[in-house]
Amino acid sequence: MEKSKIEYLLKKIEEQTSNAGEEQDKILENILKRNAETDYLNKFLHGQTDKQLFKKYVPVVTYQDIKSYIDRIVDGEPPNILTTETITEFILSSGTSGGEPKYVPSTADCSQKRASIPMLMEAMIHKHIEGLDEGKGMYLLFSNPDFDTPSGLKARMFSSSYLSSPTFKTTLFKTVTTPIEIILSLNKPQSMYCQLLIGLIRRHEVLRIGTIFASTFPNCIKFLQDHWKDICSDIRTGHLSDWITEPDCRTPMSSFLLEPNSELADLLEPIFKNQSWEGIITKLWPKAKYIHAIVTGSMSQYIGLIDYYGGRLPIISPFYNSSEACFGINVEPLNKPWDVSYTFLPNMAYFEFIPVDKESPQKAQKLHFGGISNEESIEKLENGGAQIVDLVDVKIGQFYEVVVTTLAGLYRYRVGDILKVTGFHNKSPKFQFVERQNVVLSIDRDKTSEADLRKAIKAAEIELEPHGFLLTAYSSFADTGSIPGRYVLFWELKLRDSNTDQL
Repeated sequence: MEKSKIEYLLKKIEEQTSNAGEEQDKILENILKRNAETDYLNKFLHGQTDKQLFKKYVPVVTYQDIKSYIDRIVDGEPPNILTTETITEFILSSGTSGGEPKYVPSTADCSQKRASIPMLMEAMIHKHIEGLDEGKGMYLLFSNPDFDTPSGLKARMFSSSYLSSPTFKTTLFKTVTTPIEIILSLNKPQSMYCQLLIGLIRRHEVLRIGTIFASTFPNCIKFLQDHWKDICSDIRTGHLSDWITEPDCRTPMSSFLLEPNSELADLLEPIFKNQSWEGIITKLWPKAKYIHAIVTGSMSQYIGLIDYYGGRLPIISPFYNSSEACFGINVEPLNKPWDVSYTFLPNMAYFEFIPVDKESPQKAQKLHFGGISNEESIEKLENGGAQIVDLVDVKIGQFYEVVVTTLAGLYRYRVGDILKVTGFHNKSPKFQFVERQNVVLSIDRDKTSEADLRKAIKAAEIELEPHGFLLTAYSSFADTGSIPGRYVLFWELKLRDSNTDQL
């Protein structure tokens, strides 16, 4: 990234966060002016665009409250039910309690914001780590299949939308080792094989290793353990394995496997044959400066594993996004992964926050808002003792559930994430991700939250370390069949000096 571009983007971050209140008022005004005559907003505001009327009359809602509106658009009705903007696609979010996916409307404005977040984060990383333009990143990226809805619009995952965006194809793509055809291939095993093979062929160009989510990292390591012999054979002979048959993968590989390279194969094989793979990332890619992956929330369980294989390289957790909206970036990228906070960017959406009792994180869950069917939902909220606050009015140390309003037709929408305010960058707050709402183990009257479970797992990791064990994954369930009831945890462990996973 050019120095002038870095300086421009960093200046943009400073300007936005220094004027957080004004930016928030501006974006809400824009949303209301554009969408005041939609079926949904007109029902509550009757064409008015005043902020206070919006906060007084438009209810706080969940997906179930507006599902009927979205379903009508998915089925082909005009989008002005919710927005006057042209809907370009639907982003699939995590499913409802019934197992059905959520369809989140997306517009060109949403796509532009999604594409801008990685660019802003790229500038922030360049600010803290020098020399990144001297090489490339081996980002292990994978696309998922999309499908057509009755409206004729595509429905796809957040990551697939980003990888298909013009910004990625024309700008960020230039910083990665792998051709776009391989990244967009829907054959994940063949795509992963080719991405790893290219990364090893170009190993001295690789200055950073990355995935979108940390959960991809152990899958790639396991894949490498299973296929390193084939990879070394391909490098030694200069011919791609016959089992790679996908044209989107096989054709681009001809530009990388140009001739036999026994010297590189001889260098790599002893590294792979070593009984311990601790620090193998730095051995395979000796110039790597950091590992790039989202490691907050449920992804935090993979920090120890990434640290083990990564040879203590810095782990940068870049940004906080969701299917519903873009939120913010990590302006202190070299902080320890357990201490990551995200600075909200006030031009991404209009943000509000429901206070959550620090001693009782499920309080917001108990405050059930009637949604669009109950115009007293806000009154119920206030009577419950939790006054919704604006972005600039949150308090350090307090817990909140985030609520978003977007141009794409989400109004006062509860995302379901619980956050803790850790500080401010200029006038914009920094938040630590705590947990997803409703993600709990429960027996009788006891409730154990996602955050509580992660604390217990972290304590267990500390106890296991002196015995030479590494916790690689875990799962849990509430066993109500025993008396008394109990929580059962399944741990996947491995010996630090062995490549064999031990259950």
